[in-house]
Order: sequence, then structure tokens, then C-alpha cells
Amino acid sequence: MDLIDVWGEEAVQSQLRSNRRNFDTFGQISRAVIERGHDRDAKQCRIKLKELRSAYRKAREANSRSGAPPKTCRFYKELDAILGGDPTTVPNTTVDTGERDEEEEGG
Repeated sequence: MDLIDVWGEEAVQSQLRSNRRNFDTFGQISRAVIERGHDRDAKQCRIKLKELRSAYRKAREANSRSGAPPKTCRFYKELDAILGGDPTTVPNTTVDTGERDEEEEGG
């Protein structure tokens, strides 16, 4: 939870969005997690967050399928608060409403 809390801070999210090479940002995350009593280096933090993002993405994708039983993952609610609006985590789905444009109907 401490890792997710630090990762979810707006300043951290802003840094991660603005830079392609985020090793320094993960170093900051690592230091913040260490301050909270956990011994994790930048690489460990990056790998763990990557795993959490992947699990969240899979659960969210499964939930977007019609008729599928609800799926979840560990810390889903917390991850959704961070990643819910992130376009890289929202699955691309189209919904066919059965409606057609007037132009298609010839009128």
C-alpha cells in the first residue's frame, strides 16, 4: 500500500507522464518507500508497479466484456483511482448501438 500511495501522488504521476526515462523518478519513489520502513530499490519499485499495472489492466479488460463475471485484482480500487483515467490502461472497445447515421440511410 505504501508503494501505491507514493506512486499515486500527483507530483509522481506528473513526472512519470512527462519523462520517457523514469529511473530518477523510481529512485524518488524508492526513497519515499524506504522512509515508510520498506527496503526497496528503484528497480524493485519499477518492477512491482509494472506487475500491479498489468494485473489491473487485465482485470479491467475482463470487466469490459459483456456477460463476463466481474474480475478484480489485489488493490483494484486503489489502482483504479490512479489508472482509471489513464488512456493507456483503458481497453479500446467499441459499442455497436445498432443505430446508423442518417447519411448511411440515404437521407
